Amino acid sequence: MNKQFLKYTFLSLVAIMGQKMEAQTTDKKADELTAYRVTALKVHDLVHTKLDVSFDYGKRHLNGKEWITLKPHFYETDQLTLDAKGMEFKEIAIIDGKKTIPLKYTQDNEQVFITLNRKYKSTEKYVVYIDYIAKPNELKTKGGETITDSKGLYFVNPDGKEDKPVQIWTQGETEASSAWFPTIDKPNQKTTSEIAMTVDSKYTTLSNGKLTSQKDNKNGTRTDIWKMEQPNAPYLFMMAVGDFKVYKDTYNGKEVSYYLEPKYAPYAKQIFWKTPDMMKFYSKMLGVEYPWAKYSQIVVTDFFGGAMENTSATVHGGYVQKTERELLDDNEESTVAHELFHQWFGDYVTAESWSNLTMNESFATFGEVLWHGHDEGQDAEDRSRYGKLQNYLSSQKNGDSQILARFHYKNKDDMFDNISYSKGSIILYAIKNQMGDEAFFKSLNHYLTTNAYKSGETHQLRLSMEEVTGKDWSPYFNQWYYQGGNPILNVEYGYSNGKATIAVKQVQESTVQTFSLPLKVDYYVNGTKIRKEILIDQREQNFSFDIPSQPTFVDLDPDKILVGQVKDNKKIADYLYQYKNVPTYYNRIEAIKYAAKDKSHDAQLILLAGLKDKQDDLRTLSIKAIDLGDSQIKEEAIKTLLDIAKNDKKTTSRTNAIIKLAATGDVSYKALMEESIKNQSYNVIAGGIIGLTKYAPSEGEKALSSLDDDTKKHVTGSIKRLSK
Repeated sequence: MNKQFLKYTFLSLVAIMGQKMEAQTTDKKADELTAYRVTALKVHDLVHTKLDVSFDYGKRHLNGKEWITLKPHFYETDQLTLDAKGMEFKEIAIIDGKKTIPLKYTQDNEQVFITLNRKYKSTEKYVVYIDYIAKPNELKTKGGETITDSKGLYFVNPDGKEDKPVQIWTQGETEASSAWFPTIDKPNQKTTSEIAMTVDSKYTTLSNGKLTSQKDNKNGTRTDIWKMEQPNAPYLFMMAVGDFKVYKDTYNGKEVSYYLEPKYAPYAKQIFWKTPDMMKFYSKMLGVEYPWAKYSQIVVTDFFGGAMENTSATVHGGYVQKTERELLDDNEESTVAHELFHQWFGDYVTAESWSNLTMNESFATFGEVLWHGHDEGQDAEDRSRYGKLQNYLSSQKNGDSQILARFHYKNKDDMFDNISYSKGSIILYAIKNQMGDEAFFKSLNHYLTTNAYKSGETHQLRLSMEEVTGKDWSPYFNQWYYQGGNPILNVEYGYSNGKATIAVKQVQESTVQTFSLPLKVDYYVNGTKIRKEILIDQREQNFSFDIPSQPTFVDLDPDKILVGQVKDNKKIADYLYQYKNVPTYYNRIEAIKYAAKDKSHDAQLILLAGLKDKQDDLRTLSIKAIDLGDSQIKEEAIKTLLDIAKNDKKTTSRTNAIIKLAATGDVSYKALMEESIKNQSYNVIAGGIIGLTKYAPSEGEKALSSLDDDTKKHVTGSIKRLSK
């Protein structure tokens, strides 16, 4: 028997047993959880999906004709089950040459059960024709905590009576595409497609693949045909119809386009301008060129899912759409990067099941981190990664959290959580650190090319890593993918008689696994860094090293790859040293956060240095926390705050400096408040009004009421955020 097969089977059993153990320790009753197989069953394979659709705005219906090509996966069969939610069928037939043979069928609200005209073998393709009406607004749907709706097809202001655009758009994830066309609505299915949309001539359309033809129907309508020649999952099908303006860019000879509402069209390039650079970076890094015929991004109204990585055509919610003034304060670059990375991890290779969602979302979140590093440097990469870690830690309790590759859940939509996104991304970053960049990215290339246009799961990623490196990565995957939780380390540092000691306790919940953690330790001795390596694999451990003299500072896990927490015995002097002498992003933010809770002079020195930090979030933290009552630092702090308030390119730190100065009550800063209200940034205006109100409430109110309606709306929103 194949040795690799035995290993695979054993790991699958470990994973499933781990899930059973997790289910026993959760507060949810076992009967509330649904079990999903590691591999979803496949009776048929989708081959090609051809749709011809039009829309009834009054009834909120889609009138559809479908020609769906399938073949049995392995066993011959004369039965076909399609997912088709709440549809009315006019005709279901099989196409046999030039003949159309009606087929018998039954249906419920979720599926249609079709009896074929004969038994078909796995070597035989056949085409089923379906004439149907989709009625998404009449469906009774239940989403999860993240994906809150599953109607699949959405009519926005179809009667034109509301103050919003008239639009139609789709949202397929997780299994809602079958609310607008019959299909096998599972992520491990892949099909090519052709979608013909008949719409009012005044509207623009978008779908997967390339627009191959547009036909004027001479009756006020037009039929657009979009063809997708590469296979992709049904949940990644999309359509959008509405009054959109299109800005066209290019990457490597392929069209890159941005669809926006007309009033935002002038800012399309400013919103999405880094997209071609992102495509180039990801293509080179992964060794797989952007795989689709084009890449489009569209912003739609009332989108509830944040953004969606439909193959070659990402849908964004309205929050991405900003004017030049709004972009002064914020942009959605992380979202753009996240959805683009999905075109490889999620679309090119799709998670085999929702249990394996980490193969989509952890990677896309990881892609954000890498983009920021490429675009702005290591510090920005670490900032993004630190944010993911904090997102995850906020959702766990005492180190106890869900499993990453989990096969039990109440609702598949609830897989879209901080485990699948944030925790998974930093787990990937940690293994990149252990493996080395060259081996790691070669492994990703192997995974993508081996499973191209198919689906993948966590075991296949592991096998690719083992194929490339020759090392056994089972322990890493067993610990981080198939068991839950994270380590919490209590650490004590000591030094005596030439020995530096580290006492470590894993203090996470007793029901959480004991972790095996290979970590580095940097000792700073007389201006020299001495690196040691340790393996923490017990609940309590002691380590000692020969060090020539008392270390000035100890930096545990200098690369900060630990997916967990460290609680140590560092004092404020240690944090001051690490901020100034070991200034990684992690060390700087942890020093500033510690100093914010400490009123000592050393704490104020950290915050004073933080006012000049290169990252605006750290400047902002320092601005909020610094104590201007400390006479030894006040003069320099005020000087720096004034410079930030007048000149900082980042409006968040600039705004907080304005508010901080106003809080002193010094009337000499009132002119600064008045000048700030003339700024273009909504944040800076809000800061000026908040500051002015501290001097003269009536003047603050007057300044706000004097703004034009649009400016007032944005500034009021900023004031609410800043006042929290």
